[in-house]
Amino acid sequence: MHKIEQVPTNIITGALGVGKTTLIQSLLKQKPSNERWAILVNEFGEIGVDGALLTAPDEDGIYIKEVPGGCMCCTSGLPMQIALNFLLARAKPHRLLIEPTGLGHPKEVLQTLSEEHYKEVLDIRATLTLIDIRKLSDKRWRAHQPFQEQLAIADHIVVTKSDLYQEDLNPQLTDYLDELGITELPISYAQTGKVDPQILLEKSKYQQPSNHHTHSHSATADPMQTINPPATGSIKVENSAEGFYSYGWICAPTKIFDFKSVMDTFTPLSIERLKAVLITEQGVLACNLSDGCLSVSMTGLEEAADSRLEIISQDKNLAEQSCKIIEAAFDIVSQ
Repeated sequence: MHKIEQVPTNIITGALGVGKTTLIQSLLKQKPSNERWAILVNEFGEIGVDGALLTAPDEDGIYIKEVPGGCMCCTSGLPMQIALNFLLARAKPHRLLIEPTGLGHPKEVLQTLSEEHYKEVLDIRATLTLIDIRKLSDKRWRAHQPFQEQLAIADHIVVTKSDLYQEDLNPQLTDYLDELGITELPISYAQTGKVDPQILLEKSKYQQPSNHHTHSHSATADPMQTINPPATGSIKVENSAEGFYSYGWICAPTKIFDFKSVMDTFTPLSIERLKAVLITEQGVLACNLSDGCLSVSMTGLEEAADSRLEIISQDKNLAEQSCKIIEAAFDIVSQ
């Protein structure tokens, strides 16, 4: 039996909508063809959209497992450990990438990975913290504890979306890192979501603290629960934590979305984040709304097991209004 040991492991973290999934997609395209890579994805919402977004036409050597429902470190990391153990046993990977939710606490994920029973199994390498410098103009982000923690545990900072703005915002980043007492960290710039995979090889500076910090937050669903797609109709699930609210739907594969209606409905929404993988009359469509910009692309998949849609907002009323707009536009009736 193949023994799993010293698997190079990287955490890829960053604020909500910063481009973590896009970066991982780019890294997967650069994966050596003879290697197996495993990806453990955590989403704030309960539905689990990122797994579908990461799925590519050529899946050889790529294994993905999702832990939906907020923070992977909930209930002392038990949901994460179960998912991780399953993923390691199934994939027997040459590399493991972990993407915590942008609203989670990556330090506690690192604590879990550093437990005694993982010491011979995992080789913890560089934690990459992604940052969109434009978010530093928002006081809510500057003072947001998970955002600060993501930077504090970084081994390497990756600046994303710099190709989307022309002004030099690097002084703002330098000032903010100085404010947090974070200096001398290497910084890379991702161009259209691409970065040199060599930064994954760097070692981690993390040291297991003697006293573990724990936290708690509320969620409307059990983090251990996996939601199966319905045979007909749709299922709606809600979640809330860290001052954010999420609403998500899983629709049966018999539900066909109209491409034009999708564009007309999603484009005007004023929410922090929307992610979706939808079966349309034109094919399987991936949607991503972030920073007020909607991007869509055909996935290249001939079929999908279901359609999945998730919205996230800091404004509960706005989130509820967006729910009503979406459900009315697509005639979604929840079970």
